[in-house]
Amino acid sequence: MKLWLHGHDVVALIVAVSFAAGLNLYATVATLGLLAHTGMLGLPAGLEPLASWWVIGASAVLFGVEFFADKIPAFDLVWNALHTFIRVPVAALLAWRAAATLSPGEQLAATLLGGIIALIAHGGKTTARAAVTPSPEPFSNIGLSLGEDVISIGLTWLATRHPLVGATIAAGFVLVIVVLIRTVWRAVGALFRGAERVIQT
Repeated sequence: MKLWLHGHDVVALIVAVSFAAGLNLYATVATLGLLAHTGMLGLPAGLEPLASWWVIGASAVLFGVEFFADKIPAFDLVWNALHTFIRVPVAALLAWRAAATLSPGEQLAATLLGGIIALIAHGGKTTARAAVTPSPEPFSNIGLSLGEDVISIGLTWLATRHPLVGATIAAGFVLVIVVLIRTVWRAVGALFRGAERVIQT
C-alpha cells in the first residue's frame, strides 16, 4: 500500500531524512527512491524525481563507492571532509523540495532545519571518525561505518512509515551529538590550555 505524506508528516520526514543524509546521503536517496518507485511510498511532489531509475541507480553506485571508501582508516577523514560540501547542501535541497507545498516562510524554515540537522549529523560522524582513526586496528572504523549505514537506511525507512517516530529518534541523536561535541571541544580546549601552561613554565 502506498503511503502519502502531508503537512506535519512532511516536516517530520524532513527531520529524519536530513539526519540520515548527514550520515550517508547516497543510501538515504537510494532508499527513498526505491520506496517510491516500488509504490510503497508517495513522496511529496517536490521529491518525486527521486523515484527515477536514473537517480536510484546513480545513488546506489555512489553508495557502493562510499561503502568501501568510508571504511578505510585515514582516507575516510578526507572523504568525509569533502562530503561536507555535498551532504549538507543536498540535504537542504531535499528539505526545500519536500516542503514545496508549504508556505514560503515554512519552506525556508524547513530548508534551514534540514541543513542544520544534516550538518550536526555530519559533524558527529566526522568527530567520531577522528576519534577512532588513530586506533591501530581497522575493526572499530569498519564497525562505526556499518552502524552509520544501518542508521541511515533504517531511519529513512522508519520515517516513511512512522514520520513522527523517525523524527523523534533523529532529534534524540542530534541532542546526543551536540552534547558529545561540546564535551570533546571542552576536553581539547583543556588539553591545549594544559600544554600551554607546561610550555610557559
